[in-house]
Amino acid sequence: MDDLKHQMKDHFIQYASYVILDRAIPNVVDGLKPVQRRILETLWRQNDEKLHKVANMVGQTMQLHPHGDAPIYEALINLANKGFLLDRQGNFGNIYTGDPSAAARYIETRLLPMARETMFNPDITEKIPSYDGRNLEPVTLPAKIPLLLMQGADGIAVGMSTHILPHNFTELLEAEIAHLEGKSFKIYPDFPTGGIMDKSQYDKGKGKIKLRAKIEVKDAKTLIIRDICYGTTTESLIRSIDEAAKKGKIKIEAINDYTAREVEIEIKLARGQYADELLDALYGFTECEVALTSQIIVIKEGFPWETDVHEILAYNASKLVQFLKLELEIERDRLLEKIFYKTLERIFIENRLYKQIETVKTLEGIHKALESSLKPFLKELIRTPSFEDREKLLQIPIRRISQFDIDKNRDEIIALQEALKGVEKDLKNVTAYAISYLKKLIQKYGKDFPRKTRIKAIEEIDRRAIETKQIKVGYDPEGGYVGTKVSGPIIFECTNFDKVLIFYKDGTYMIGNIPEKQFVEKVAWVTIADKKTVMNVVYRNQETKHFWAKRFVVDKFILEKTYRYLDENGELEYFSAYPEPTLELHFGAAGKKTKKERFSFKDVPIKGAQTKGIRIAKHQIKKIEPIE
Repeated sequence: MDDLKHQMKDHFIQYASYVILDRAIPNVVDGLKPVQRRILETLWRQNDEKLHKVANMVGQTMQLHPHGDAPIYEALINLANKGFLLDRQGNFGNIYTGDPSAAARYIETRLLPMARETMFNPDITEKIPSYDGRNLEPVTLPAKIPLLLMQGADGIAVGMSTHILPHNFTELLEAEIAHLEGKSFKIYPDFPTGGIMDKSQYDKGKGKIKLRAKIEVKDAKTLIIRDICYGTTTESLIRSIDEAAKKGKIKIEAINDYTAREVEIEIKLARGQYADELLDALYGFTECEVALTSQIIVIKEGFPWETDVHEILAYNASKLVQFLKLELEIERDRLLEKIFYKTLERIFIENRLYKQIETVKTLEGIHKALESSLKPFLKELIRTPSFEDREKLLQIPIRRISQFDIDKNRDEIIALQEALKGVEKDLKNVTAYAISYLKKLIQKYGKDFPRKTRIKAIEEIDRRAIETKQIKVGYDPEGGYVGTKVSGPIIFECTNFDKVLIFYKDGTYMIGNIPEKQFVEKVAWVTIADKKTVMNVVYRNQETKHFWAKRFVVDKFILEKTYRYLDENGELEYFSAYPEPTLELHFGAAGKKTKKERFSFKDVPIKGAQTKGIRIAKHQIKKIEPIE
């Protein structure tokens, strides 16, 4: 049993480590998870600047990725929709509506020019064997852009998760330049869905931001949503607006989604509602406003690293200098080799050293003779020629020797030496070279990535204040109108989210939104549906002629649905919402003296609106009158 416990513990630790390092958490160097890196490596290997079927690329990537085609396809779609590395043709889904992409066999992709320029260099890429040992895959790509902060990242591992918000391309590169120049910098998120952002609490990615949808006031009764919040879709946003309307938080007449390439959601307002007044309620009760919090954990040198966006940017800037220095050193060595060989070739041909080996019979003797003939010219060379260098000389065809142009060779060497001077100058100040490199990237690609999210201070929405906004509702019994624009003898004070409760003389009632001006007829009582006012009713059964009294509260209802508070054969005789009213009952048959009796509603129990109530007298009642 103890052995099993230790085995389970060891296996779980190995599994957790694998998920953290090799699946869920991106690497700080290139900002990629392993599956994303393998996709890009495959596209680089297959790159011919032509579009490739996604299905083909998924299949090719399976040579490097051991977890099947579904996660590769999903990761490729997500990577393409970020908009930085992959070109797209076909339906890759819609980040605004949440619509899925087409099947992999119908869509195509390839590396964008910026990806080819900034993400790859086989000469400085460390590679390891793939899962089956048949291929080599990169440990990380030599990214010269801060891709992690550009794209953002989400990942859930065992015991940890990461959520990094996307940032603006140009602003990140300008911040790297500032860091390399020793200046301070600040960077803030920029979302592909746009919107309006309050960054006051971002705190280098350790705090939170407040994000709002961009809402235009088309006219007094119409709002248009142009940008949505990051992490939402038009579908989820519309659902949140519908739910807020059902709960009575907002009042709308209709909502229409015209989103295609750009977001366009039209909100038509109900009567009595105006666009300027509804904005705060939309921000307060729907996904038109969200708060986003980042949790920044990345892989650095094989271990999880909890950090902030400024430290990541500084690290990316230092890696950029390192990669550029390696490239310059490789270029320097390449130029030196070219200068060396061209000089060696000129010496060999110009001084006719090949004549000295024409009579030598063995290969070993040829090399010894050639090595001896080159000794007087070693001072012109940057190093002593090796066996391989002599082999190259021996393989020069006769035609090339006979057509050798010394002046052209000298010009080529001069051009190479000029290029070498430039490389060596850059190597003496790699930081300045890196700054120049970043400025060229901004000039070349910056226009393709404008800021989409506008930065603006956002005031806190006081939801309670929105809910308790006071309005007055008038009721004119003679004219038969009720609403906010009715000036009648009966006035109700309520909030803009309250409902109007109308009792009709035919024994029905209905609850609805408060109108501006609505005509109602055959009304017994109008009030605000506060779920606590007690209604006092007397009605007569038309068959038995008996009088019944009931008290009830309307506390449950569905808007615009008709309910009954009297039986079908009940005829309303009295209705009041005053607390515990008293009535005077008149008894007696025709031609006899009338007998009077008082009746108080305080003795009537409060029950549901559909209950029968209590019979108020055993004798025949002639009429009833309220007592003031």
